[in-house]
Amino acid sequence: MGRRIVAILAAAVVALVGVTAVLLYARGADARAVASQQPANVYVVKSLVPSGTTLKDAVQSGLIVKTSVASKGVPLGALSGVDGSNGGLFALSDIQPGEYVLSDRFGVKPVGTKAIEVPAGQVAVSISLSDPARVGTFLTPGSHVVLFDSFDPVVSAADSASTKGETGTQTRVLLEDVLVIAMGEASLTPAAPAATGEDGEAAPAPVAGALLTVAVTPADAVRLVHGIQTGRLYAALRGTDAKVDLGKVVSGVSLFSTK
Repeated sequence: MGRRIVAILAAAVVALVGVTAVLLYARGADARAVASQQPANVYVVKSLVPSGTTLKDAVQSGLIVKTSVASKGVPLGALSGVDGSNGGLFALSDIQPGEYVLSDRFGVKPVGTKAIEVPAGQVAVSISLSDPARVGTFLTPGSHVVLFDSFDPVVSAADSASTKGETGTQTRVLLEDVLVIAMGEASLTPAAPAATGEDGEAAPAPVAGALLTVAVTPADAVRLVHGIQTGRLYAALRGTDAKVDLGKVVSGVSLFSTK
């Protein structure tokens, strides 16, 4: 009789231990499942990030955006934050829209490799602009701009003298939506040996500006190059859903017209 009681008690203890172990395992599994569903910050590419773009510029210009996903969906090495320690790193290659941004896609700017990537079917053209004409320092690779051209129209011999006088310099849109793929420094005046004025003082140094490199179709490249050679270009940063009037022509006569 005593042995039977001992056996029953032992069986009860074993069952209790088993139940406890199952409960603890289930609780741990639930905790792991909840942890895997916890949101984690990652960055996703919204628009093409050209090679050579800094991480900070890519974020500021909206090329990559922060989003939250379940922890189990975060790829290994995913970028989780942008700060002073990594903001100055450069994209080592083009990063395509829809990709998760991995930390190892950014690093020290490569030396001896292609600095820019021109979109398929397009060509790259560089324009030398002053700071105001390139929207200060706010343009970055990936920006979209409108290019205006101020030019002196060709007047035929048949036009009257009064018509010529009224026409003067005109400004109109040359290209309405142009992708910026690179920025660089430039001199707006030709390099020349240092010269001195009549008073013996050194002549003013060339004005510093910037090279704005854009991607355009071959047909638009011809128009752009002609505009560079014959007119004065000015860029404007495009806003969302900006409506550009390609037919609008402004001259000294119509400058203050509201039509």
